[in-house]
Amino acid sequence: MNRHPAPESLDRALVWLRRDLRLDDHAALYHALRSARHVWCAFVFDRAILDALPRADRRVAFIRDSLAGLDAELRALALSHGIEGAGLIVRHGQATHELPALARQLGVQAVFANHDDEPFARARDTQVRGALADAGIALHTSKDHVVFERDEVMTAGGTPYGVFTPYKNAWLKKLDAFYLKAYPVARHAGALAPLPARMPDGTTHGVPTLASLGFEPTNLHTLRLPSGSAGGQELLGEFLLERIDRYAESRDFPAVKGPSYLSTHLRFGTVSIRQLAREAWQRMQAGSRGAEVWLSELIWRDFYHQVLYHHPHVVGHAFRPEYDRIHWEKGKHADALFQAWCEGRTGYPLVDAAMRQINQTGYMHNRLRMVVASFLTKDLGLDWRRGEAYFATHLNDFDLAANNGGWQWAASTGCDAQPYFRIFNPVSQSRKFDPGAKFIRRYVPELAALPDDAVHAPWEARPVDLLAAGVTLGREYPMPIVAHDEARARTLARYAVVKAPA
Repeated sequence: MNRHPAPESLDRALVWLRRDLRLDDHAALYHALRSARHVWCAFVFDRAILDALPRADRRVAFIRDSLAGLDAELRALALSHGIEGAGLIVRHGQATHELPALARQLGVQAVFANHDDEPFARARDTQVRGALADAGIALHTSKDHVVFERDEVMTAGGTPYGVFTPYKNAWLKKLDAFYLKAYPVARHAGALAPLPARMPDGTTHGVPTLASLGFEPTNLHTLRLPSGSAGGQELLGEFLLERIDRYAESRDFPAVKGPSYLSTHLRFGTVSIRQLAREAWQRMQAGSRGAEVWLSELIWRDFYHQVLYHHPHVVGHAFRPEYDRIHWEKGKHADALFQAWCEGRTGYPLVDAAMRQINQTGYMHNRLRMVVASFLTKDLGLDWRRGEAYFATHLNDFDLAANNGGWQWAASTGCDAQPYFRIFNPVSQSRKFDPGAKFIRRYVPELAALPDDAVHAPWEARPVDLLAAGVTLGREYPMPIVAHDEARARTLARYAVVKAPA
């Protein structure tokens, strides 16, 4: 869709919500409201995605709670314009069937949605577009989940960037007020339509329970992760008030409250990326170093999305083909190493604390994501795709583009990756970024009574300190499953294949 699409003369339109679970500053909703006299909003719990998930999945709970909030906000917004009986339409089934069927039942002339550039989503949208076209219904899509997408930031030669820093420079050079402007949805909300009392197929409205979707309760509500747009604004307000200006200094320390904690909200669009970039940009202009670094992180997100769009082969393959020649460890021993990594039993406390954090909460600090990914690929010699898949199942904020980009960066197989001979030392990383071992003690309590320095490498601790702390290595806490220095040598040999002729 063009930047400023001319309003069409439509009677009825449907907005298909996906990774954009908010009302404010919503591109597709804005364009629909300006184009049609009667507008409905719908979300489909897509079984093509949900059926493969674990039955206790925090992301499904987050989506469900966010939809409940969105439904209430939609009703209130419509009521403020004198429209009673509005609300969100929610379906559970195959989106490729449910969405076209709903559009036909409502008698709409067009469906409006925001882009999703993941390969699965593009294939799904192609199928939906065809089904809608068969019914004489148009599908209009808009940019919404990134600041710049697809071909908007390209090299002088018209090719996509493969290195972050020049991409970032071009991104910043291109940025202006237009790209950060908000879409004033409330101004046009008079076009929201009341819900039909009952659909022709007999289904009713309302947000389903987790149980009716086939999912079990999670510990989401015990975590500090408020859902919905209200939760996103709460976290953003707190970050802007308390931490953004110190972000550059505090963001690498997992025991410090430094990040924005907005990644899950960005993933599901309960906050607008334009709003976040605008806040960062304005503070950066005022001289905030923290805001400048935070904006850089948002640019990384755009970068990985354009990589995925232009190079979909990165799903399942190395960005640089020569790295697919690497021979990763396989067999029962490799499987045992992987299981120890997953369960936080590697004998390296920072790695174990990080893995226990993701298992217990669905969150992992960004610095720790790099540490555990380096450990899996370069200490254990295991395929980065195994770790990528584990994160995809467990991260609350799982986003294919960012997850793939981060894992390929750590494994040195991706664009703008760290050189393969740079290998994180898990002990030095621990001492540098968790110097008081506060984070480790929280998730590896069996080491809590050791002196600070001994916590980072308990196998080097004095016997008297281990005895006083009640720790017997191999019983209360494992010995390291690999020796880092030996593993480093094996990694350098393993990666030498990328230099060899194909």
